[in-house]
Amino acid sequence: QVQLVESGGGLVQPGGSLRLSCAASGRTFSSSTMGWFRQTPGKEREFVAAITWSGVGTNYADTVKGRFTISRDNAKNTLYLQMNSLKPEDTAVYYCAAGSRYTSRQSFYDYWGQGIQVTVSS
Repeated sequence: QVQLVESGGGLVQPGGSLRLSCAASGRTFSSSTMGWFRQTPGKEREFVAAITWSGVGTNYADTVKGRFTISRDNAKNTLYLQMNSLKPEDTAVYYCAAGSRYTSRQSFYDYWGQGIQVTVSS
């Protein structure tokens, strides 16, 4: 089992940057695919990025490609999401998740964090 806790969210101006972290506890982090998802009120949760257990493979939603970077440090049991050139439409609650398959589909992720708010506004 994996417990996940996000941090690093907050308020940032358009064009700014934030780095989210997701601290994991449990014995399976280093063997898990990890992902970031986000949700805004009234909308379904959507895929943002995923990374393989080794960190070699990454995948991004078209809306964030070129602006966001997902990475992981298995020695520290921590997942990251570097967000640059932020836009107001990036405002959402961001969730990290752990799963057994390298995919953008939420149903394959078994463990979820509680979520953290990111607000992009001037």
